[in-house]
Amino acid sequence: MLAKTFGSAVYGVNATIITIEVTVGQGLHFFMVGLADSAVKESQQRVEASLKYFDYRMPRQKVVVNLAPADIRKEGSSYDLPIALCVLQSSEQLTPQKSLEDYVIMGELSLDGRLRPIKGVLPIAIEARKQGFKGFVLPLENAQEAAIVNNLDVIGVETIMDAVEFFEGKKAIEPLTTDTRDLFFNTQNAYDADFAHVQGQENIKRAMEIAAAGGHNVIMIGPPGAGKTMLAKRLPSILPPMTLHEALETTKIHSVAGKLGSRATLISTRPFRSPHHTISDAALVGGGSFPQPGEISLSHNGVLFLDELPEFKRTALEVMRQPLEERKVSISRAKWAVEFPANFMLIASMNPCPCGYYNHPEKECVCGPGVVQRYLNKISGPLLDRIDLHVEVTPVSFDQMTANRPAEKSEQIRERVIRARDIQTKRFEDGQGIYSNAMMPSQMVKEVCAISDAGRTLLKTAMERLGLSARAYDRILKVSRTIADLAGSDDIKIEHLAEAIQYRSLDRENWAG
Repeated sequence: MLAKTFGSAVYGVNATIITIEVTVGQGLHFFMVGLADSAVKESQQRVEASLKYFDYRMPRQKVVVNLAPADIRKEGSSYDLPIALCVLQSSEQLTPQKSLEDYVIMGELSLDGRLRPIKGVLPIAIEARKQGFKGFVLPLENAQEAAIVNNLDVIGVETIMDAVEFFEGKKAIEPLTTDTRDLFFNTQNAYDADFAHVQGQENIKRAMEIAAAGGHNVIMIGPPGAGKTMLAKRLPSILPPMTLHEALETTKIHSVAGKLGSRATLISTRPFRSPHHTISDAALVGGGSFPQPGEISLSHNGVLFLDELPEFKRTALEVMRQPLEERKVSISRAKWAVEFPANFMLIASMNPCPCGYYNHPEKECVCGPGVVQRYLNKISGPLLDRIDLHVEVTPVSFDQMTANRPAEKSEQIRERVIRARDIQTKRFEDGQGIYSNAMMPSQMVKEVCAISDAGRTLLKTAMERLGLSARAYDRILKVSRTIADLAGSDDIKIEHLAEAIQYRSLDRENWAG
């Protein structure tokens, strides 16, 4: 007898429906065909133990499991549950009242028949609804995540026995439902960190506001303990709230990577990722024999914070250059290629020298001649070229730390950022794939960032006197456009240019001595 149901395989951040067929006939042995990896083939032992635990039997006949289409590689242990149910139906131990073919079924079995959570539930649920399936049967711990998708019956089960009784009609399991929009709008501004907790550092807060308003990348240079990490962690709290589309896209990536955790649901706040400097190239940008998203994709629609930037491996930093420009990562293998989105803001921090006290107002730098320059040269010019704001962070004085003056809340700063982003949305409504000032190509900068003769004279003087490099020119114009947007000005004024010029520290000639 032939039994059939459906599962799914995830490639990149999208799912593909897999047909699972089982037939039991004359002969011996268990056969699995359809390009299954070792984890899938090992399901025979898990399925047999689970069935025996609930007094079912594994047929002592020839069992053939087919996973179609046969040219797509199937990986992981999430096919256990559909294979087990098909084995029961094919061996006439299960007489379903509800057809297995109406559902997508996924789940890993433990030896006592309990279901373990799986990865990639959200893209599978989206594909199941798209293909017109009635429901999705999966482990109970993943049900909240799948319930984000409406118009799909999400059936969460704890054991294989629950699934058997559901299909036999002996147990009624109500589909789990979630009001996605209500959940999203109630939690989209739930950040723990707030700029109201930061005493002093008003100039750095201003730089962070400009970065958030224009989507600019930032590098902070300052001694240890100056507050670089503390300020970076608060940046997501002033970014515009995510749209529902962005939230679903971000949740899909975290689901595929298995980063959501049990009973997790929609990610409604902007992600903040801070990998350690020992991270490998593949872990940063994504990869592996079966490609998984890296840190830059996990920070999609949010912030990627690289603390102590010069300590990262040169190769790891260089592979970020293309994603910073294209806002996506393409990972190619011999037989296939996958693409992960990577639209993130890069926030980096670094000490000015190995000892950390170059240009410190009170402590003396003990680094030898040329050491500071060699330290800065660990960051390549092309990578630095993609960072718009260079911000010098100085330590907060004792008086500022103990002043207890009320600081501006993140919510107030966010309102100004949203107004500036609204201006940019209207400005770039005809530009394909351009949503902020930081994304403007060079040819658009000349049109959008027009400056007066007085502004041109100021910029020329600044570049000559400060020894600014040619690559600083476009960056200064982009940042000054954002400053003008924050001020609600249609034109870039002298004061906007002057403020933008001061955010190019690392481009100054002889900055490192």
